[in-house]
Amino acid sequence: MNLRDKYNIPKDAIITIAGTVGVGKSTMTKSIAKALGFQTSFENVDHNPYLDKFYADFERWSFHLQIYFLAERFKEQKRMFEQGGGFVQDRSIYEDTGIFAKMHADKGTMNPVDYETYTSLFDAMVMTPFFPHPHVLIYLEGSLDDIIDRIQKRGREMEQQTPVSYWEEMHKRYETWIDSFTSCPVLRLNISDYDLLRNENDIEPIIAKIGDVIESNQTAAQL
Repeated sequence: MNLRDKYNIPKDAIITIAGTVGVGKSTMTKSIAKALGFQTSFENVDHNPYLDKFYADFERWSFHLQIYFLAERFKEQKRMFEQGGGFVQDRSIYEDTGIFAKMHADKGTMNPVDYETYTSLFDAMVMTPFFPHPHVLIYLEGSLDDIIDRIQKRGREMEQQTPVSYWEEMHKRYETWIDSFTSCPVLRLNISDYDLLRNENDIEPIIAKIGDVIESNQTAAQL
């Protein structure tokens, strides 16, 4: 019996992976998709017309960048459901407003009018019963030390040049965000409890937990 049938994962399920930089979202996405026979959905940054401009001038381009991300992620969410589900998605649409747009507003790199316009548009598009929310959002969490250690080990140049204070702020913002997140069912996993790169069998207990969360939510919806 395959793991999808064993743990009653619907074949049309949409599973979204969330968490700050360095927690292993891509590895988790690939591992779950392989275990369930699902497709993957990864963010495409190669054709983003605003990214370079944004890094050169945060204040001028932050609003444009967030609107672009909102549109692209909305279209991707719609595509996955129109194709009948069976996807594991790296990064959620919710993090844009809950983490990044809010950070720009707090820091003054997005002006209040633009921030209000962006959040109003997000609420109208996403925070409605008509939006195809994921069956479960898996939030990958860990200590700041563990996350920074992972970032250093993978050795990406841009990340190595980023001040530790930035990762500290991201860690705090993500923890604050997930503690109040209610848009879809959440499964929190600590990155110290598994090692998918060294032990592929670590995925089965995770699949079991996914099945429990989805079943519990379906049962609650029927009451």
